[in-house]
Amino acid sequence: MKVKPRKKDKPSKPDISLNSELYQQLKPFRIPLVLLQFFVILGTLGYLVLEDYDLMQAFFQTTYTFTNTGFGALGEKDFGTITIIFTTILMVCGAGVITFSVAFTISVFNNSNLINLIKEQNMIYKIGRLRNHYVICYQNKHTIELSKQFRESQIPFVVVDNSPDFEVQAKAHKYPYYISADPHTQLAMLKTHLSSAKGIVTFSSNIAENIALIASVRLFEKELGRRPYYVIANANTQEEIDKLKKLGCDFVVSASKLLAQRISAMAIRPDMENLLEQFLYKRDTQLDLEEIIVPRYSWLVLRKLKDSHFRDVTNVSVVAITQKDGKQINMPNGDVVVTSECKMLVIGTSEGIRMTKRLIMRKSKPKEVDYV
Repeated sequence: MKVKPRKKDKPSKPDISLNSELYQQLKPFRIPLVLLQFFVILGTLGYLVLEDYDLMQAFFQTTYTFTNTGFGALGEKDFGTITIIFTTILMVCGAGVITFSVAFTISVFNNSNLINLIKEQNMIYKIGRLRNHYVICYQNKHTIELSKQFRESQIPFVVVDNSPDFEVQAKAHKYPYYISADPHTQLAMLKTHLSSAKGIVTFSSNIAENIALIASVRLFEKELGRRPYYVIANANTQEEIDKLKKLGCDFVVSASKLLAQRISAMAIRPDMENLLEQFLYKRDTQLDLEEIIVPRYSWLVLRKLKDSHFRDVTNVSVVAITQKDGKQINMPNGDVVVTSECKMLVIGTSEGIRMTKRLIMRKSKPKEVDYV
């Protein structure tokens, strides 16, 4: 299925609809509806011919006779023999059709997937309103903890998994958005609104599933012709980490290695670890730490860092610069040249960082900098 990239000025909407599947589930209801319409039309025409009724009187007589809900509202006491026989047949047919329709409807609801499809369609429309969200693949303990962190940080996310009891697990862990599907399929990517997502996280314990997912995501982004997704995956060994990075994974997490590093840092430099906790995991702190990408069109490209005057204008400090080729410069001095598409790690207040972003995104040198 070819998916066209969505224009920025258009409202966000789902990439896929389940209308055809819903139609297939509702298709059996045509039989009782056709029978009902047939007898109502037949009865109305019959009373128009047999009695001195206008159209509305004939229709009213037919409906309450056919449904066996009343009798005597009009001129039934003056019915002739043919009309009485016609009315009796209509009442018997009505009782049969209504009994059949009720039993048929119950059978369809018990044996079909209609309710689940309606729920899934509603979920897809809710997900379709998301933008710059993360798609978390595979349900496990890592997913549960990450979902808690995302909710606290107000980061939108969708969880997708193909396990049979996933819906129960999703409700138990209060996932706001979730999809039951095989994560690496294009159908799952459409249902999770991946075209408007910022990135994807895969937590499968099977390295083959992570590889398949990363390959599918990279092909999907090429088909859309959009900027690359930020892909995060987990791995157990160094060999798996190397494989996933070669396939295009931006960051690979080893749970055991990460745990060891955190414990080691806490043991060696507990004060520094507490400081990182303040920056990275707690909300409403006075200071914030964020990475800003310098676009190619920025006025700051190929200028010295001291020309930005960030400390004077926005009261933030640049603590590290990662160049496009991966070379990292820690605690850069003012003579470091800012290159295109490098990443600047800045520290300061939330408002100061927002102002810094606006300054970096400008094409021409800001007036605020000229006055310093």
